[in-house]
Amino acid sequence: MKEISCKLLVIGAGPGGYVCAIRAGQLGIDTVIVEVGKPGGTCLNVGCIPSKALIHAAEEFEKVSHMAGGKSPLGISVTTPVLDLTRTIAWKDAIVSRLNSGVAGLLKKAGVKTVHGWATFRDGKTVEVETETGMQVVRAEAVVIATGSAPVELPFLPFAGPVISSTEALALSEVPKRLVVVGGGYIGLELGIAFAKMGAKVTVVEALPRVLAQYDAELTRPVVKRLSALGVEVMTGAKAKGLSTKGDALLVETSDGKNAKLAADNILVTVGRKPVTEGWGLEQIDLDKAGKFIRIDDQCRTSMRGIFAVGDVTGEPMLAHRAMAQGEMVAEIVAGHKRGWDKRSIPAVCFTDPELVTAGLSPEEAMAQGEIKIGMFPFAANGRAMTKLGEDGFVRVVARADNHLVLGIQAVGQGVSELSTAFGLALEMGARLEDIAGTIHSHPTQGEGFQEAALKALGHALHV
Repeated sequence: MKEISCKLLVIGAGPGGYVCAIRAGQLGIDTVIVEVGKPGGTCLNVGCIPSKALIHAAEEFEKVSHMAGGKSPLGISVTTPVLDLTRTIAWKDAIVSRLNSGVAGLLKKAGVKTVHGWATFRDGKTVEVETETGMQVVRAEAVVIATGSAPVELPFLPFAGPVISSTEALALSEVPKRLVVVGGGYIGLELGIAFAKMGAKVTVVEALPRVLAQYDAELTRPVVKRLSALGVEVMTGAKAKGLSTKGDALLVETSDGKNAKLAADNILVTVGRKPVTEGWGLEQIDLDKAGKFIRIDDQCRTSMRGIFAVGDVTGEPMLAHRAMAQGEMVAEIVAGHKRGWDKRSIPAVCFTDPELVTAGLSPEEAMAQGEIKIGMFPFAANGRAMTKLGEDGFVRVVARADNHLVLGIQAVGQGVSELSTAFGLALEMGARLEDIAGTIHSHPTQGEGFQEAALKALGHALHV
């Protein structure tokens, strides 16, 4: 049995874990990272990156299909396109592989030792790692738990055969003719829209009264409109009950209490994600929990001295960039720096069509704190949006009425994910409406909508 000692041990090489390890290495901390799979975690391997590759391929295929139908206002005509999903998936996998190698290279460059295997706690300072070459014991002064999350499995719809999670959806060899998506949250709609664009007949089954319920109805209205245009059937207030006897359909209880059977080649279950906390021997260290998640303070410290936790295993918001920020902060704390963090300015993006971005407080949340001003600018009045055939949507700014401090920013529209950095920066810097309105924005860009929304809140919008 081999034994090694280090100052910092990171368990899990997802966004939070690998960023923590790289930063620690840069700061001269003797660091070991343990990972059972490929570096990059869910986000890089079976989440953020591969799903965006598939979404982009679907967008391109739909554009060409539209042109082939003679309906393009751009005056472009092409022959009917053919999608080879096997080649699409191979392209996606090549991107993932390049990024895997990139992360591994960055860890090596930072002087981080990587141990491949599954880690199990002996105590708060020691783990055993089952590797291909035998048992490896790692002792550390500080430990970071970055084990991530996994798709939630419904007991009456276990992942097997036609029932798949997002992981399997990103590796299909052909587009299903009929796809039923259970769960109308961001994962289900991102993938459902992508497959609809590739030619699948998609039905979304959502138990709540509307899809994307975590966002306000005004923000999601353009997405609902687009779902209809793509021929996606949305069943709200409906409950999945199980698989048909033949395994070729989903049994559903509709909103009016009737039973229905939805024929499906695949049933994609996207009802949420759960923290990966089992199998690591966490019972040996008895950490406090917040529900199913590991409880942390604002410096990502757990209830046990010397043990930190970052990323999805610590709860919402389950965002890769949140995990990265936490990981970087923990590395600096271990190095003796004074650090803290505030999640209020973290932007979240939903890569539906059109895309959604939120940062800070929603209008309802802000209103609960006092009187507010709201400014909204529609992309229908934005020249760049018009030239991209993306007029649906808007930018909305929420600010305090008394001092005009910006509390929240939301947008829905084509490509608005690229505005998320500006939104986060405005909140992080404590911008007021006058700061945004007084910043000269490039023309013609969709970013001008941000400036115009602030001007609207101040009462003197120029282009609407």
